Amino acid sequence: MTSQNSQKTPITGLCTHTLTSLHYRNADLVEDLMGKKTFTEVMLMQILGREPRGVDIRITDVVLIVLMEHGLTPSAIATRLIYMSAPENLQGAVSAGLLAVGSSFIGTMENCSGLLDRITAAPDPYAEALSIAQHYKKIKAAVPGFGHHLHKPIDPRAYKLLEMGRAEKELKGDHIRALETLSKAVDEVAGRPITINATGAVAALLGEIGIPTAVMRGFAVISRSAGLVAHIVEEQQSPSGRFIWDTVEHAIPFVDGANKIG
Repeated sequence: MTSQNSQKTPITGLCTHTLTSLHYRNADLVEDLMGKKTFTEVMLMQILGREPRGVDIRITDVVLIVLMEHGLTPSAIATRLIYMSAPENLQGAVSAGLLAVGSSFIGTMENCSGLLDRITAAPDPYAEALSIAQHYKKIKAAVPGFGHHLHKPIDPRAYKLLEMGRAEKELKGDHIRALETLSKAVDEVAGRPITINATGAVAALLGEIGIPTAVMRGFAVISRSAGLVAHIVEEQQSPSGRFIWDTVEHAIPFVDGANKIG
């Protein structure tokens, strides 16, 4: 009989090793993975706990490419400034940038995916979508996955992602249809077309390959890490951190009494 204490013992199925071998799940790292699998394949195997299909790999690759870079965003600026301040700490600079992956930038696919989950589970998907759109209009906030301050009238990344997703015959299409339903509701409530943005499309595609909503932001972290390393390389070659600092210091004047105490 299993003791009460042993039932509470944590377990892991991700990795084990001996003096002469190392296994990722049930695959031998040296014999089964090295030189035989790509990083994306092994990453999905570890995250999903199953052998990824071809469609899983194709969708993940394009998502990782889309999320890697968007210029001097808050995450990139944070990384450059921290690297300027502590150039001996590359990992700290990347970590600083990754802290910006959240509900406003880069990580918004998680917010959108939660809405798509509601729509796919609803007995009347369009009524649920309308309720969502009306709620965000009432609170005067953008619906997660919609609108973009730089890409207008459409976000070309989003429509290419959805085109690629629709072309994959192995995908059920439930999450893509949920996004399309939400898009119609958003347009109706707004009274004008509102573009689907890249993270909205990412939410639909990751949902199609079985990535849980609570895990999706991790893909933004993985992808943006590579992009931030590239920003550090550029910072080493053509520093901009001091320029950014000086620009902000001169652009935001000190005003006596602007923030009075008491």
